[in-house]
Amino acid sequence: MESVEPGRPPSDAAIRQGPGTWTVWRQDDNGNRYVVSRHDTHEEADSMAATMEARGHKQTYWVARSA
Repeated sequence: MESVEPGRPPSDAAIRQGPGTWTVWRQDDNGNRYVVSRHDTHEEADSMAATMEARGHKQTYWVARSA
C-alpha cells in the first residue's frame, strides 16, 4: 500500500486503495508479482483477470481485496 506523507494530500493511487477495492495481481513465469489494476467491485476485478488470462500468456492472474 502506498504511504502518505504527513501534511500532504493522498495521491489518487492511495485513495483507490481504500476499503472495498479489489486488486488484480499478475505473477510472471519467473515468480515476480505485479499489480495490474484496482477496481471498486469484485466482479470488475474478476472480469479483468479473466480477460488477461484469456490472452494465453504464461502469467497467472488473481484477484485479492486491497489492503
